[in-house]
Amino acid sequence: MNTPPLEQISDAIELPLIQARELVIFPHTLVPFLSDSPQTSVIINRAMTQDRLVFFAYPSAVQHEGSTSKYEPIGTVVKIIQVFKLKNNTVRLLGEALYRAELTSEQIAADDIPYARIRPIIHGPSDDQQLLLMQSIKQAFTSYSTTTGNIPDELKQKVTNADQGDLLVDLICSHLPLQADLRMELLQLVDTRERLQRLALLIDTEISLLDLKNEIQSNVKKRLEQAQKEYFLHEQIRQINKELGREQDESDEADELLKQIMAKNPPEEVAKKAEKEANRLRKLQSASPESGVIRTYLEWLSDLPWDALSQDNYDITRAQQILDEDHYNMIKPKDRILDFLAVRSIQQSIKGPILCLTGPPGTGKTSLGKSIARTMGREFIRVSLGGVRDEAEIRGHRKTYIGALPGKIIQSLKRAGTKNPVFLLDEIDKMSSDFRGDPASAMLEVLDPEQNSTFSDHYLEVPYDLSQVLFIATANSLHTIPAPLKDRMEIIEVPGYSDMEKYQIATGFLIPKQLKENGLGGSHVTFRKDAVMRIIHEYTMESGVRQLERTLASVMRKVARIYVAELSRVDGVTGFTKAVTARQIPKLIGKPLYTQDLLHAHTAPGLAHGLAWTEMGGRILSVEAVLFPGSGKLILTGNLGEVMKESARISLSYIQSHALELSIDPKRISEHDIHIHVPQGAIPKDGPSAGITLTVALYSALAGVSVPSDVSMTGEMTLTGTILPIGGVKEKVLASYRHGIKRILLPVQNESHAREDIPGSVRADLQLYYMERIEDALRLLFPKQCAHDE
Repeated sequence: MNTPPLEQISDAIELPLIQARELVIFPHTLVPFLSDSPQTSVIINRAMTQDRLVFFAYPSAVQHEGSTSKYEPIGTVVKIIQVFKLKNNTVRLLGEALYRAELTSEQIAADDIPYARIRPIIHGPSDDQQLLLMQSIKQAFTSYSTTTGNIPDELKQKVTNADQGDLLVDLICSHLPLQADLRMELLQLVDTRERLQRLALLIDTEISLLDLKNEIQSNVKKRLEQAQKEYFLHEQIRQINKELGREQDESDEADELLKQIMAKNPPEEVAKKAEKEANRLRKLQSASPESGVIRTYLEWLSDLPWDALSQDNYDITRAQQILDEDHYNMIKPKDRILDFLAVRSIQQSIKGPILCLTGPPGTGKTSLGKSIARTMGREFIRVSLGGVRDEAEIRGHRKTYIGALPGKIIQSLKRAGTKNPVFLLDEIDKMSSDFRGDPASAMLEVLDPEQNSTFSDHYLEVPYDLSQVLFIATANSLHTIPAPLKDRMEIIEVPGYSDMEKYQIATGFLIPKQLKENGLGGSHVTFRKDAVMRIIHEYTMESGVRQLERTLASVMRKVARIYVAELSRVDGVTGFTKAVTARQIPKLIGKPLYTQDLLHAHTAPGLAHGLAWTEMGGRILSVEAVLFPGSGKLILTGNLGEVMKESARISLSYIQSHALELSIDPKRISEHDIHIHVPQGAIPKDGPSAGITLTVALYSALAGVSVPSDVSMTGEMTLTGTILPIGGVKEKVLASYRHGIKRILLPVQNESHAREDIPGSVRADLQLYYMERIEDALRLLFPKQCAHDE
């Protein structure tokens, strides 16, 4: 049912116009109005001489379509009840709002008084839908008035008795705490049903906001009451303890903490800081938040080892024995520790070295730190720096922050209980930085022997002497360590192990350990040499021994099942004997994972095997080159870095410039495109050491002759063909050896490294060729094609 059309209660009338800027007046309410405008005072006086009616118009923020008026279409007619003249020509008006009216036009009279021509509007009787809306609104307003508790009873009665929609809207809107734009929206709506619907929504919103406000106030009140209750209870307990003579006030607690700090014989600066903070604690109430911060700070000062030192053991023979018991080989790190002990036994004031053990995973870098601590008789502390990206992890937070703590360095020294522990900084190459700071920069002070005697933690705010600490860092790669930080450390390489070294580690360390951990320590379980070597060759492909240990553990678990089955089958069995052989390994842990002939199962022109060094150790890096008709373009794929791309261009340039000498037709290069690819494209590859491999693969493709499948190579090549030395010789050679490729081409300048680093047992099983120029490599690999180039 539609709303009845508006009816005019009389002809249009003219009334004095008053502009209401911030006031929105609804009918059926009393209107207090204050103005200091002389014109408004004149308008009110004119109305008082007539019928006391004025029209309040509202300035419009937008221009309405089809209207040139600066006012909103609907205004309010008000009857003046009283007028009060105040000081400074201010007029105070009290009026009664009668009804709304439509503004049709405005004009200025001869005496400059604005008049509005208006049509009063009323609505017909309410229809069924309006009555339902009115009933819902009345119920909501009753709920609102109950919740707020400040609605006059007279208004409640008027709302209850309201039998017309617009009357109900006007009564309620005049007392709802609505914003001015919402009040104006309700005043300007003409359709009664729209006004009722809009009001119903606004009342529901106000009730929700009021409920939320009351809930927040209730929660705050409960918290305050709880805090007050706790305060009174604490005060009562304090008074009871005082009467019983058991009270310990803040002054006593501060004295006790200060006494504990002084007993640690701290430096003078620390002692002064402790006294200052203790004096502050004495002046504070126990319930004060600041007292908790100061108390925690003094507790940290009292817990730190300011003067406690472990007594070093300088027995070189004993140290050598312990290091050999715990780790096989590792000659360089062991010699460095023994050298330090020898010098320390002569010169006590020597500062602790800062060592960085770098090598592939699983080579024993972390466990070596524990052995060094046991050798020296010091406490051992390990801190993992992998993933640390916040400087505060190293230096701590300012103690003014809630929950502030010192950094990892100071926390670890508290756990150690001495100021000269062996401090292992694990995975120092895995630190990163973001908006919270750069932890690597914070480590500069920690690892600088000239600065760390006065290391400053943000939480402590006093210097701490780290010069007696033996710092040992571990890393898989040095490339991600910033140069200034790397410069502060003594780099010691821990290379990967050969097969015989792995065998010695397995039989001397890993097998006894796994027998014990799997409950077979008292049994007679042995491993034949061929079984261990088969596990090394066919079930692992690594520089370290982690995978080897996991595989041995798998074998142990299978043997344990056999042992349990034997116990259940034969009652009262007193011993268990088992010799694990190579033939039994696949039955116990499945088929082999690696085969040595995988890489060189086939050969083809353009295929060469290079050697690369990664954080995981040495790797075989195959290079593939193919030719197809084109215009001499060079295509490079395989996720290559810029240095490796430059090496490929150098290789092509060298072959082009020496084509006739190398028995290559120049047209074969100019009339073909060359595509060089390095497999495993998801893995980034870079570095100059693939220069010789790229050149050999390119020459093989151009000459149409295959590279021998049992040859690998590494070396950087210059544009003139000189082979330059490379790093990671041992890792690369062992990678080739693990894959069964035993003819290896190396730069001639790396010959001394190969003789020193590669175990003799491995070297005896290899054929190592040392190249000074690329021509040497090409003559060795392609004797027929390069025979004339002598």
